[in-house]
Amino acid sequence: MSEPIISIDKKARAESSQSPDNSQKTGESSAEAVDHENDVHRRKGIYLLPNLLTSGAMFGGFYAILAAMDGNFAFAAIAIYVAMLFDGLDGRVARLTNTQSEFGVQYDSLSDMVSFGVAPAVLMFSWILESLGNVGWAAAFVYASCAALRLARFNVQVGSTDERFFIGLASPAAAGLVAALVWCAHGWEETRALAVIAALVTASAGLLMVANVRYYSAKAIDLKGRVPFVVILSLIMILVIISIDPPRVLLIMAVIYAFSGPCLWAWHKLNPAVNKA
Repeated sequence: MSEPIISIDKKARAESSQSPDNSQKTGESSAEAVDHENDVHRRKGIYLLPNLLTSGAMFGGFYAILAAMDGNFAFAAIAIYVAMLFDGLDGRVARLTNTQSEFGVQYDSLSDMVSFGVAPAVLMFSWILESLGNVGWAAAFVYASCAALRLARFNVQVGSTDERFFIGLASPAAAGLVAALVWCAHGWEETRALAVIAALVTASAGLLMVANVRYYSAKAIDLKGRVPFVVILSLIMILVIISIDPPRVLLIMAVIYAFSGPCLWAWHKLNPAVNKA
């Protein structure tokens, strides 16, 4: 009878010697379960402020579509610029407050498609491209489809490109060019020559969005750091100049920026030493 008792004691000791490891594993698995649950809860929520600004940008684009269909072309153009303002704020606010998220990136792209892809195309078509028939809607579709391609390419290149430059004309800049043209010329006599110019501008803005040329980006500007006094003075002077005649000044600025990409590309082609440097 003594041998079974000894074997039972040995078995109990063996189990007790293994119990700390088992309890440790159980504790680790419980901690992992808690961490996983916390991650799930965090993923369920979204950041309010940047996404609220993105919603404001999309509202501006949606209003621009309705105003253009109703014939209020000036209000539609202004609404696109308001959308540009909100779109410029949401990303910067997210970076300054450290509230970036994958949801915000995707939501921003959908908002940009409405405000800077569909709205400018509808605005230009409702204003004058409709008079060109198939050519008019084709030019508007070229713009809208290129905006979608531009945004899709931008999403897959996030984090892999130089933040100082955009590859292709940014969709807000292209929308600003189209909106400024409509804002300036919506009161002019609607001639066929003006319609052809509008179609060329619309299609060109769309093609520049997908062109493999670089544009300087304002994202590299450090808003937290110090800047020379002349920078603040220059910004104030730009605002004063814009306030004198907003549609024409904004159109001139949009045209200059749109041409800056091809000019920069030509400069690098003619000066290979610059690329090596």
